[in-house]
Amino acid sequence: MNAQVISFNCILKNKAGKLISSSYNREVLTISGVNTVAMLSGLNRNLQNLKKGEKRNISLLAEEAYGFYDPKKIILFPRRKLPKNARQGECITIVSKTGVERTYRILDLHSDLASLDGNHPLAGQDLIFEIEALDARDATVQEIEESMNTVSVQVLH
Repeated sequence: MNAQVISFNCILKNKAGKLISSSYNREVLTISGVNTVAMLSGLNRNLQNLKKGEKRNISLLAEEAYGFYDPKKIILFPRRKLPKNARQGECITIVSKTGVERTYRILDLHSDLASLDGNHPLAGQDLIFEIEALDARDATVQEIEESMNTVSVQVLH
């Protein structure tokens, strides 16, 4: 199994070239040949065998990045269960009855209900990642094993 831990600078743009964000990502684990999470699977695949100092421009279709925008992820939620100071456009985390945490953006506040959007803010967008590797090394067996037991996902942007 080819697994690396990489640290990199990243400039994220949309397909039209508009800057979305830039960041420094430390010790991101990339693994090939295993069931990786669908979100950013294209980025993981394109970071394989990255070497320190290497630069890559990675273009991803929406389905390889944060997925397509799904209108089914818009829900109505009782407004009384939201924080009193909740405002349109803010992100909130809701814990389901089964203990699963999900993040939603408040689309609209109605009298008794709120419209919440569970899509990632970049869902439905083709993206361009400009990557510069600051460090790259082989992952340890322990790092790989720990990643297999991780339920959450590191969201880069």
